Amino acid sequence: MATTEGVWCLCELLRFFYSLFLPGLAVCGTLCVCLFIILWGIRLLLQRKKALLSTGKNGKKQMVVAFFHPYCNAGGGGERVLWCALRALQKKHPEAVYVVYTGDVNVSGQQILEGAFRRFNIRLTHPVKFIFLRKRYLVEDSLYPHFTLLGQSLGSILLGWEALMQCVPDVYIDSMGYAFTLPLFKYLGGCRIGSYVHYPTISTDMLSVVKKQNVGFNNAAFITRNPFLSKVKLIYYYLFAFIYGLVGSCSDVVMVNSSWTLNHILSLWKVGNCTNIVYPPCDVQTFLDIPLLDKKKTPGHLLVSIGQFRPEKNHPLQIKAFAKLLNKKVAESLPSLKLVLIGGCRNEDDELRVNQLRRLAEELGIQEDVEFKINIPFDELKNYLSEATVGLHTMWNEHFGIGVVECMAAGTIILAHNSGGPKLDIVVPHQGEITGFLAESEEGYAETMAHILNMSEEKRLQIRSNARASVSRFSDQEFELAFLSSVENLLK
Repeated sequence: MATTEGVWCLCELLRFFYSLFLPGLAVCGTLCVCLFIILWGIRLLLQRKKALLSTGKNGKKQMVVAFFHPYCNAGGGGERVLWCALRALQKKHPEAVYVVYTGDVNVSGQQILEGAFRRFNIRLTHPVKFIFLRKRYLVEDSLYPHFTLLGQSLGSILLGWEALMQCVPDVYIDSMGYAFTLPLFKYLGGCRIGSYVHYPTISTDMLSVVKKQNVGFNNAAFITRNPFLSKVKLIYYYLFAFIYGLVGSCSDVVMVNSSWTLNHILSLWKVGNCTNIVYPPCDVQTFLDIPLLDKKKTPGHLLVSIGQFRPEKNHPLQIKAFAKLLNKKVAESLPSLKLVLIGGCRNEDDELRVNQLRRLAEELGIQEDVEFKINIPFDELKNYLSEATVGLHTMWNEHFGIGVVECMAAGTIILAHNSGGPKLDIVVPHQGEITGFLAESEEGYAETMAHILNMSEEKRLQIRSNARASVSRFSDQEFELAFLSSVENLLK
């Protein structure tokens, strides 16, 4: 009897759900149609707005090219790419209107341009229109202590919406890695889409770190100690990687900055037919002006590091390795040594990191031997490189490494991390000759620094000469040729 009642209840339940199926399907269909109509209406509205914006003073249509770069006033390699790309386009297509979406609301457009000249020695030949975005805080990592990748990506959609509402371009180029804005501009804005990828938002290496339960700047220790949390995070990463691939595939043209980035983007976005390597521009000529034989003679040796004060740059490794080197100095009677960390601070989080690095130097008892130079002018950077013996780089899987190239062009002997762009593209033999050194651990860096400093001046000069000869492929001129060739189809 009980069995019969159970079967009857199950049948009734199934009949109930079946009765809801058709009405539910109708409701879902209606909602989808309504959403489609709303989105199509928004697209038509934006197209009308684009037509008005594209009409010049003489009544002729002008092409509008926009770069999405919320931190365009920062002083990193990504910003050098932006300004060199704009300069190249203005030379080739001076009739177009150029727009930069930025979140740097505390400065004027003129101050941004002056900063670009001061830091990178780049001056644009034609005006640029800056669209100032008020919602940049939505892409700050500090806003999302957990699920940071997802939070920043969703925040970038809202920031992109703000940008699209203010200006609808003909060509949209994401030059900072906010791939989740691409569908917005392509399908609602009707724009032709270009992407310059410095670093994939997620990579197979990041998946590997979580899978192996290794501690990293993007994988907290409490997660690595918990198998369940590690599996949940791994599923989250795989789902995010799938969505990242979908939005990235909206690009009509994809440019990547290194072989390392190329491999990851091809595996994630799967748009190999429109993807090219465009090495970022490095002002090598300015540094090549520093005579190799006449480097300024200062007591002892100067070691320098160039890079924004971001967590992935791993500046603590430099300080710890330098502390080990100073211990070796006592034992091996090396001359006096000084470490100078040169970089840009984008916000309060970066400034906090610098203060933490200062405290680390104090804890290791080497505060008198370590200096920090923040947001310094280009000429001052050049002076430091002209005096330095060794250039340090410690970021694991650095996508490219403009600072590495600048050190090599200036005649310092580079010691970079044995991974990513430095390993695959930069610190590679030139005509069979060594151009620099690679390391991974504190001990490895300390030993290699000691090895370089114990070399004869003649041997160091030979390595510096090889390095200089190898960096011409990273010049501004080579970047402009490759960039213009890649984006030509977008501008037709």
